[in-house]
Amino acid sequence: MGNTKGDAGSTTTTKGAAGVAEHHTEAVAAARDGRWDDAHRIAQEHDDALSSRIHGYLHWVEGDLSNARYWYGRAGVEMPEDGVEDELLRLEGIVGAG
Repeated sequence: MGNTKGDAGSTTTTKGAAGVAEHHTEAVAAARDGRWDDAHRIAQEHDDALSSRIHGYLHWVEGDLSNARYWYGRAGVEMPEDGVEDELLRLEGIVGAG
C-alpha cells in the first residue's frame, strides 16, 4: 500500500483516500442538512485541503469570519466573496453531491 502526499501536507495511504472522500461527502451533506456539529466533527477528522476548506465554510456559516479565513488559508484558497450558499453549491460540486 503506497503513500501519497495530500494537498495540505498530510500523508495518507492510497487506500485511505477513498475514506477521506467519503468523509468530504458526509461533511458537506451534513452541512446542507443543517447538522453543523456533525459536519464540523467530520471535517476535523482530516487535515487535507478540502477538509480545511469545508471547515472554513462551516465557521463562515456560524459567523466566525477570522476562524473561517484561517481554515480557507490552510486549504490554500481565498475565502469566497459571494455568499455561503454559493460556496455550499461549489463544495457539493467538488464532492459530487450537488
